[in-house]
Amino acid sequence: MYFKPALLASALLFASINVHAELTSYNPNGVELVYSSVSDVTWTKDANLFKTLYDADNTLIDKIIAVTPTFNDPHFGLQTIDASDFNTSNGRVSWWGGFAFVDYLNSVNYGGSDQWRLPTVVNAQAGYNTPTNGTAAGDELPELFYQELGGIQGKAIPDTDMFDNEQSWTYWTGTEHASLDTFAWAFYTSIGNQYFFSRNNFQFHVWAVTPGLVAAVPEASTYAMLLAGLGVLGAVARRRRAL
Repeated sequence: MYFKPALLASALLFASINVHAELTSYNPNGVELVYSSVSDVTWTKDANLFKTLYDADNTLIDKIIAVTPTFNDPHFGLQTIDASDFNTSNGRVSWWGGFAFVDYLNSVNYGGSDQWRLPTVVNAQAGYNTPTNGTAAGDELPELFYQELGGIQGKAIPDTDMFDNEQSWTYWTGTEHASLDTFAWAFYTSIGNQYFFSRNNFQFHVWAVTPGLVAAVPEASTYAMLLAGLGVLGAVARRRRAL
C-alpha cells in the first residue's frame, strides 16, 4: 500500500470543516479561511484582516512597505506606498494600499497561499446589477453577497458565523474602470451596490481572495509518522513473503 503526500494533504485539509450553503469554512495551515464553491475562490475568514493584523502587530505597515515600497498605477504612474495609504483606526486603505497589503499576504504565505489578490468584477455596471445579482461568474463580491450569504438589495451584508468582522461599508475590488481610467470598482456591502470611485481619493476596506482551495501542508512530524507507518507495512510484507 502506498500513500501519496497529496492524498495526505487532502485528508488534513478536510479534517475539520464547517459547511454553510455554498461556503466551506476550513483551516488548512493554522489560519481560518472560507471556500466559495460558487466563485471557486477562498476568502480570508476575517473580513477586516488588515486591522486585525495591525492591532496585533503595530509594525505591520512597515512590513507591508518593505515588500511593496511603490505601486505602478497604469494612469497615475509610480506611487510611493506610505502610512497615509492605511487607516489603522478602521482598517480602510487606499486602492494602492490594498494591492500592497495582498502583496504582503503573499510574501508571508498567509494561510499557505502566495496567490492572494483583490476580488474581481466582470459585470462592469454601476448599481444593484438587477439582471444578475451576483450570477455573473467572476463578480466575486456580488456572488458572495447575493448568492452565498443571501443578501438583499438595499440592506447590509448578512451577519453570519462563517466570517468575522464583516464591514457594512465599501470594499475595493482589483478591477479598474474600462473607460474612466482614473477609477476602480468597489462594492457597497452596506446596500449590495456596485459602483466606481477615483483611485486616488478614497479609502475602503479590503477582503482578499485566493484561487480555489488552499492545500494543507503536512508538518514534518506528520511525514515522520507516515514514513514510520510505511516502514512497518513494508517489514510486514517482507516477512510474509519470506514465510
